[in-house]
Amino acid sequence: MAKNLTCKILQAHLVEGELVAGQEIGIKIDHTLLQDATGTMAMLEFETLGLDSVKVELAAQYVDHNILQTDFKNADDHKYLQTAAARYGIYFSPAGNGVSHQVHMERFGVPGKIILGADSHTPGAAGISMLGIGAGGLDIAMAMAGHPYYMPCPKVLGVRLTGELPDWVSAKDVILEMLRRYDVKGCVGKVVEYYGPGVRSLSATDRETIGNMGTELGATSSIFPSDDNTRAYLKAQGRAASWIPLAADEGAQYDEYTEIDLSTLQPLIACPSSPGNVVPVREVAGIKAHQVIVGSSVNSSFRDLMVVAKIVEGRHRHPETSLHVNPGSRQVLENVAAQGGLMALLMAGARIHEPGCLGCIGMGQAPGTGEVSLRTMPRNFPGRSGTKGDQVYLCSPETVAAAALKGVITDPRDLGKEMPYPRIKDPEQYLIDEGSFIAPSPQSRTTEVIRGPNIKPLPDMDELPATLEAEVVLKVKDNISTDEIMPAGNKILPLRSNIEAISEFVFSPIDPNFHRECKERGTVAVIGGENYGQGSSREHASLAPRYLGVRVKIAKSFARIHKANLCNFGILPLVFENQGDYDAIQKGSKLVLRDVKKRIAEGAVEIPVEVDGRAITTRLEVSDRQRQHLLAGGALNYVRRTC
Repeated sequence: MAKNLTCKILQAHLVEGELVAGQEIGIKIDHTLLQDATGTMAMLEFETLGLDSVKVELAAQYVDHNILQTDFKNADDHKYLQTAAARYGIYFSPAGNGVSHQVHMERFGVPGKIILGADSHTPGAAGISMLGIGAGGLDIAMAMAGHPYYMPCPKVLGVRLTGELPDWVSAKDVILEMLRRYDVKGCVGKVVEYYGPGVRSLSATDRETIGNMGTELGATSSIFPSDDNTRAYLKAQGRAASWIPLAADEGAQYDEYTEIDLSTLQPLIACPSSPGNVVPVREVAGIKAHQVIVGSSVNSSFRDLMVVAKIVEGRHRHPETSLHVNPGSRQVLENVAAQGGLMALLMAGARIHEPGCLGCIGMGQAPGTGEVSLRTMPRNFPGRSGTKGDQVYLCSPETVAAAALKGVITDPRDLGKEMPYPRIKDPEQYLIDEGSFIAPSPQSRTTEVIRGPNIKPLPDMDELPATLEAEVVLKVKDNISTDEIMPAGNKILPLRSNIEAISEFVFSPIDPNFHRECKERGTVAVIGGENYGQGSSREHASLAPRYLGVRVKIAKSFARIHKANLCNFGILPLVFENQGDYDAIQKGSKLVLRDVKKRIAEGAVEIPVEVDGRAITTRLEVSDRQRQHLLAGGALNYVRRTC
């Protein structure tokens, strides 16, 4: 039977289960990826397993999120990560070397491999035809220890591409078109596989843009075939030997289909405050743009920075619009400089920042009060920029450049009246910079792991009680993101290795008193709507609430990564059997889950819940493995008891 590419890769890595959509499978992981916002906790978790070294083919630790050093915390944590990486056999990429996704693609990506990353945008590995999957830090720690990664087997959405992108339209508009069609939860439980004749017109870094932001669809991952464009990219990176051809079989079947004629696309933009709130740029043209940013996690490649450089070359940004450039890697910046792009950007009034995530995670670059910011970044959740009530739009580098010059949101096609569209060709041979990497070695294995005062031990977690009683301390709407559950930003992220300290900020954008109420009430519950926990893979959005006493969350539906993280830390992820029961529960409601431990141990799916004395039915839709983790009070408890 003809197979699609996703099934081929999963089959080659399958160690448990069958490739039946919705059933749990265990897959072998080739590469693991950590970044500093998730890496400190993941390394602390890995250390509790008592191993001498990682057990995967390649493990890499990047410092790209918390690169601001406003006090000792980030600097200390970077030293911890560097020494722990040396001790356990992990590649270390220091601050300033670049964003994990861009750098891993440049130096380590191999077609057909599976990479598991403690960053939700790991599916950007699609640019190099790797199957990238985002997960919580504990899942990465387990993978580094040689354990399979478990997940529900995804469906595969086949997206047939035809035609070629017209002038002033680029890869960002392809993924924005997907978001226009599917919104932020339309691809939950799916891998998005792109194929067809239109794929030939997209470069490897174009594909990284589409795969990276495919996360905003709710997708498990995205994948492109490995073809001549993949080979050209690897050759330009000095890694031609890593290339292998990969594609779906002729006549391969998909669970779902759609088609995009690239030649019909127009410039698109995601309006505040959701990546799925997509409209044509022309519909919002004329709105004053106070700040524009190109780069960060996505659209930070050579091509994306150079197209902005060529558009603004010989011109200057509007006097009331700031222009920021966040290169994806040191190597990208060096190649842009070698081609004259850096001088063009500087002469146009751009601020050039060091390679890193920066404003994407609220680490600087926050817009002013009431200001509009246009960004090529993947997310614009409320307040994520660091400014309450922010007005962040997501768009292509071309649209960013047009706004930088005109001072208002502008359809970049209007620039065609003033200049030809600059089509950028990737270098046949990149300037290659591996000098900042610190590779593990036999000598480094004796390195002493250095821990600053902000690094605290993991909190103890008790097992599930026989009967669970909890008070509802918060009820939230649909599409609540992990940014709203556990915010990021330069004030909070440095506390990522100190659960007691960071827990004070749980749900702070929604209810600043949440942590106090939890401490006053003991065991508590949270009620959610659809797609609860979308966005980042950060496990702190589960771990910190658990520390505060949250033992159950009842929602209409959960985002994939967050649901797995809840199970990892012993929080029951229950879904309403009758979604109308959502309306009947309020803050202050008393919940009783009688004999819940016995029910879960016996494999019950239906879990009755008494709400202020009235009975409702919820469902616990988890695997047998996750049931054991929930019973034990968390995955680490279970692993310690069984190893």
